[in-house]
Amino acid sequence: MSRTLAIRGMIAAAALATPLLAVAPAQSAPVPVAPSGTVTAASGVNERAYPSTDSKVTGRPLKHRAPIGLRCKVRAQNIGGNEYWYLLRARPTWVAAKYVGAVGSVPLCRSVNRSVLDDTPATRAAMG
Repeated sequence: MSRTLAIRGMIAAAALATPLLAVAPAQSAPVPVAPSGTVTAASGVNERAYPSTDSKVTGRPLKHRAPIGLRCKVRAQNIGGNEYWYLLRARPTWVAAKYVGAVGSVPLCRSVNRSVLDDTPATRAAMG
């Protein structure tokens, strides 16, 4: 029994002599910022069913300075020297990047996981 007490005492002494490691609060990984943009065209920008001016306009134009969520981009019809079109995050419609000031990095659509919003024939065809 005295040997057990001696071992316990040595373990306790060793534990007290060992400096405690400082535990810093856990830092969470940075939350990725979803890409967004603002309409820059004074007359607004049309939402289209496909990334082309030949495509049907859907709804009313987005107004100048309107904030919009962007899901991804594709290379399509060149508009004023800009060949990118953005797929909106809220609905499966496209806007010409020429008329949108983007904030954050907008991934190419082939790099984005598809969701229910993307599950339309028009969107699947445009995304490849």
